[in-house]
Amino acid sequence: MPYFLSEMMERKCCGGVTPNTCKNLVNKGYIKATKYTPDKPQLFVIQYLSSGTIKDIEEGRVTVKGYSKDGGIVAENLESRMAMPKTQWNNELHDARDYGTKILKEILGEARFDFPKSLYAVRDCLKLFTLEKPNAIIIDFFAGSGTTMHAVNLLNAEDGGHRRCIMVTNNEVSADETKMLKDKGYQPGDEEWEKLGIAHYVTWPRTVCSIEGHDVNGKQLKGDYLGSEPPMHMSDGFRANVAFFKLGFLNPTAVSLGMRFSEMLPTLWLKTGAKGKCPELSGKQVPDMLILPENQFAVLINENTFANFAEKLAEHPEIQTVFLATDYEVNYQSMVKNLNVTEAYQLYRDYLDHFRVNRGRN
Repeated sequence: MPYFLSEMMERKCCGGVTPNTCKNLVNKGYIKATKYTPDKPQLFVIQYLSSGTIKDIEEGRVTVKGYSKDGGIVAENLESRMAMPKTQWNNELHDARDYGTKILKEILGEARFDFPKSLYAVRDCLKLFTLEKPNAIIIDFFAGSGTTMHAVNLLNAEDGGHRRCIMVTNNEVSADETKMLKDKGYQPGDEEWEKLGIAHYVTWPRTVCSIEGHDVNGKQLKGDYLGSEPPMHMSDGFRANVAFFKLGFLNPTAVSLGMRFSEMLPTLWLKTGAKGKCPELSGKQVPDMLILPENQFAVLINENTFANFAEKLAEHPEIQTVFLATDYEVNYQSMVKNLNVTEAYQLYRDYLDHFRVNRGRN
């Protein structure tokens, strides 16, 4: 990465060195006086290389390639290295109006959310921390308009990553909408109220539409994603899937293994990486076991059927994660020893009743 003196540190004066030292640095091309900038209070700006960069040059870690017309050196690192990001960014793609509000309005057809962040500002922030973590999990506990999910999908499309994003939001309505709904006699929980909540009205529609490449009316999105190579059309959407879960409260006395195991399946699906479509149980009867090759996990619910479970599991080597329901540690350890899997988890029956998972040991 070349060092150019135009990128040097700027100061209004150079009072940190003696005249002789300053002259020596100028002769080496480490200091220069730039041209006068119109409408600025200074007549010129002193720019100089930091002591760390000078040390790298003197010790051979940076090679001098030549000198610019104004006498400054042009040099490059012998080995590439990461640089800390600046504390202030000046990038037109980070403009929240053009690349936040306008993008969201094109998807939703109207202004449903105030001050969404720039899609590209969020993408660039995520890129800084997950550039070398293509399988990272990003959690946004205040999802808002869903910019984080949109940015994660965009970053994955750009570099081929498989990052996953979990968004959490309530379904509140704005103050004006609250008054309007109450004036019409609606209360929280009513369909008319809930459909105007941020989750149903903004976050979820934006997520689905950006993945499928159309607006809320089914029309193809126009334009390209900026800063991507090769160019990516918004109408192409993303090779991604998404699932929507609504958290609620259940009466503990009504929760039992037989009645509510189906509600726990999404938790197990998420824990194993959300592969394939989220499985569902049909009917009220809970089976003795679940073998789910598409989702790459299996669940043993009735430990008395372990022998049959092990036989079926052997037919699907792609399944490397199992959940074993038993209250007894000895039984759990014995079953794990007879399974050729990468990960195993013990599900205690009372934990199942309250939707808690205790990680087992292989």
